[in-house]
Amino acid sequence: MAAKLKLTVACGDYEIVRALKEGAVEADSLELVMLTGMGPRERHWRMARRAEFDVCEANVGAYFMERDQGAPLTAIPVFLHRRFRHGFLFVNAAAGIRAPKDLIGKEVGGTNFQPASNIWMRGILEEEYGLPHRRVTWVVERSEDVAFTPPKDLRIEMIAPGKKLDLMLAEGEIPAMLSPELPRLFRAGDKRIVRLFPDYKEIELAYFRRTGIFPIMHVTTIKQEIVDKFPWVPTNLTKAFEAAKAIAYHRIANPRVVPLAWVRTALEEQEETLGRDPWAYGLTPANRKNLETVLRYTFEQGMISKMLPLDALFADTDLGDAGGSDGI
Repeated sequence: MAAKLKLTVACGDYEIVRALKEGAVEADSLELVMLTGMGPRERHWRMARRAEFDVCEANVGAYFMERDQGAPLTAIPVFLHRRFRHGFLFVNAAAGIRAPKDLIGKEVGGTNFQPASNIWMRGILEEEYGLPHRRVTWVVERSEDVAFTPPKDLRIEMIAPGKKLDLMLAEGEIPAMLSPELPRLFRAGDKRIVRLFPDYKEIELAYFRRTGIFPIMHVTTIKQEIVDKFPWVPTNLTKAFEAAKAIAYHRIANPRVVPLAWVRTALEEQEETLGRDPWAYGLTPANRKNLETVLRYTFEQGMISKMLPLDALFADTDLGDAGGSDGI
């Protein structure tokens, strides 16, 4: 019996990869070493700076940047993390910010410039709310995962050592903040920090109904040398991720699994709105629109030099539109 090809896979500890992690699903001819103990920041940095993993869940915008800079990577159309983002724009309650346009000429915090969450929200705020991203000073607290030289008219400033953006926001030193996650002080109940869109869920539902986009945050990258040597790997990997996701959907449909009183109600609501497979894989029409939108935002925000076609950015997995229902 031929030995299996051993690959390290760095990704989040998601329900949709549980079956791969626990061995209930095996990738044909592959032995996957699932590395799920890292947070996204560590995982992205280690892959971008040191190329530590064979396969890695990666920030979609950072992946576009790496390819633009000639990194020896490709991606499979497996999108392990999606999230609507209108609920992650926070403002100081006393700053008088009532609409995105009120932030023109102001400073807006953000962990760093490159998180996919921030790329998406800057693009949405500009396209739908009239807030040009180059008329804001973006205040960051850490270095970028992928090195780049910002355009001259793009203003990015690093905060002083020892400062924290959520405290700066609470104390009114900055009026607003885009955050990939809920700010620490907001989670602690600090009333000085509020969402700019308190009815964010209704806004996000309207956004999806209008655009068909459930924003893709992360793609799954593979070292190009592996694809060149073993061209069957992308398809086999994609099929394995698809099988693991199917098990997750079946598992989550059991209301005894998740300790939430109305989990079945939430599932029915999600299926009614987003369809039976919101995490659809493959370059389906809906996923192409999704990826083309964030690719355009990445270009418009000065992080890549040109728009590459999606088919040049993703390996052909032979699945086409068979990766599941788009949900629209």
